[in-house]
Amino acid sequence: MGSRASVSVVIPVHNTRRYLRRCFDSVTAQTLPADRIEVIAVDDGSTDGSGEWLDAWAAEHPNTTVIHQAASGGAGKPRNVGIDAATGDYLFFLDSDDYLGPEAFERLVRMAEEQDSDVVYGRIVGVNGRAAPVDLRTTSAEVCLHDSPVYWTLAAYKLWRRTLVDEYRLRFTEGRLLGEDLPFGAHALLHARRISVVADHDCYYLEGRGDGTNATQQDIDWVAQLAHVGELLELVADHVPAGPERDKLMERHFHGEVLSMFAEPYLARDEAGREAMVRAAEPLVGAYLTERISAALPPRLRLRAHLIGAGRTRELTAVVTADTVDGLGPAVIEGGRAFAAYPFFRDPGAGLPDELYDLTSRVVLRQELASYSWDGPVLRLRGTARLDGVGGAADQEVALLLRRQGHTIRIPAARTDARGGYEAAVDVNRAAQGLRLDDGIWTVRVAVAAGSLVKEAWLPRPKAAEYDAAPVPRIVHGTPGEPPQAATVFHSEAHQHVNLDLGATRIPLAADARGTAAARVVGAPVLEATATIPGWPADAPVDFVLHAPGRAPFTTPAVGGADPDGLLRVRTEVRGVPEGEWQVRLRIRDRGFTRELPVRSADGAALTVRVPLPLHRRLGRHARRTVSRIVRAPAR
Repeated sequence: MGSRASVSVVIPVHNTRRYLRRCFDSVTAQTLPADRIEVIAVDDGSTDGSGEWLDAWAAEHPNTTVIHQAASGGAGKPRNVGIDAATGDYLFFLDSDDYLGPEAFERLVRMAEEQDSDVVYGRIVGVNGRAAPVDLRTTSAEVCLHDSPVYWTLAAYKLWRRTLVDEYRLRFTEGRLLGEDLPFGAHALLHARRISVVADHDCYYLEGRGDGTNATQQDIDWVAQLAHVGELLELVADHVPAGPERDKLMERHFHGEVLSMFAEPYLARDEAGREAMVRAAEPLVGAYLTERISAALPPRLRLRAHLIGAGRTRELTAVVTADTVDGLGPAVIEGGRAFAAYPFFRDPGAGLPDELYDLTSRVVLRQELASYSWDGPVLRLRGTARLDGVGGAADQEVALLLRRQGHTIRIPAARTDARGGYEAAVDVNRAAQGLRLDDGIWTVRVAVAAGSLVKEAWLPRPKAAEYDAAPVPRIVHGTPGEPPQAATVFHSEAHQHVNLDLGATRIPLAADARGTAAARVVGAPVLEATATIPGWPADAPVDFVLHAPGRAPFTTPAVGGADPDGLLRVRTEVRGVPEGEWQVRLRIRDRGFTRELPVRSADGAALTVRVPLPLHRRLGRHARRTVSRIVRAPAR
């Protein structure tokens, strides 16, 4: 790397002695040179020997500075102390029970330097039962807060440009166990000139301790926490005008902070405590929850928000209890919509509108194609498809939908197991209400119905590598009296969706047809050709057809045929064809099916054959020329 940018790693430590070796080893293992890494470890009143361990580590690692202070009640103050002591061009906040991927700093700094980024996210991996806050899948030089998932994680473990932190005097909330990083992260992202993502490398490992000592698992004063969140919502409102963009950010805070408290923490309070939480959250709902945000929330949160806003603690308690303790019954399906079975649904005394319970948009069609294969004219497909959240897959119907030019043909599928497995058979000779499918491109979708609720999706290609090869059209044979038909399954280039090509409309038949034209001193030229045409009958006629500009085509029967795998091998001698340069094609014929196929030479050029004059005409022409020379020769 041409730049010499440096990183200050701020590590707050409070009674995490057993995790320190792994954490600090992950810093020394960085591929960014050690002279460009500064470690500021802040011991926040540890009583388990963590402070002594840090001092011993610093004695052996000159780039580490240890600061000791009294316990402050959260990670906010030690991080702020670390900011004040740091001298690097970038800040990175590493929790002492977490650890880094070995190339994290090199990749993050490279992205920041190349793109002039103020904030760089690295891919986060949850370990030991702790989930990553977001799944960052795409490396991006620049992302927007309003159309990417980055705002859904405001946690501190990112690379922050020091000048951004200093310019806006960004600091963490002190004395708070939960959400101390929210104002810092939100404020920074709202002012960052460029936000980048490194998603092609595991940069940060988020530890789930398993002993209940993560800050997110501690008992919290939830009324005070709601006041803290209220300040955060006010900050967002001050920086982003009312409208869709503000709503996208507010949705994240209602989902992640405000309404998430109304679960087990809410039920753990007595009646007075629950009333206090509702009173603390009610003004936040009234001031910031728009109809757009409410519609975007799942029913479990949409109901909570409505009941909080109305101050209806009794009903709220019943809804939370059903969600977290009792469990819900099956969804109600009616009129093509699904409604969550929470208490008071269509209870005349409650007067709660159906929209609060509507989960139609949340019902997800989960599906995967396992395989497809041809069985004569029948395309057999196997896969899984089910609707999550509306009962078991065994009670859901599945079908394939073939669509072409506004026409839809439904192919019922058979369930093979209770987990959503299915098998379907598309008979191209009978799929159109007993008739053959027309030539053309047919898109293939899968549809699953739970009662009157139906959802459909494109059929994806199977994941098996064997389906990645270029598709080869085959010949499928018709019912008696009907000609064969060319058929191909191919995957769309953009999204790899399954399509059916009938009649070789898009995928040419026998695209691998190759041949040779061999001239002979005595005798006619010999043409030989091969082509792959699965399903072609071994005894069906094949001709060579010769074309030349301004001349009628010549046809000469070929000798040979196709083997059981569809490899066609044919040859012929070119006799009775006028002199000249002719382009070679193959014509295959079978019971009314006729198709001419281009033939190419080994170098990919169109195969041509040079037909000379017949030998007797060549000899006659030679004799005439000889006589002419004798007649013209002078006497001696």
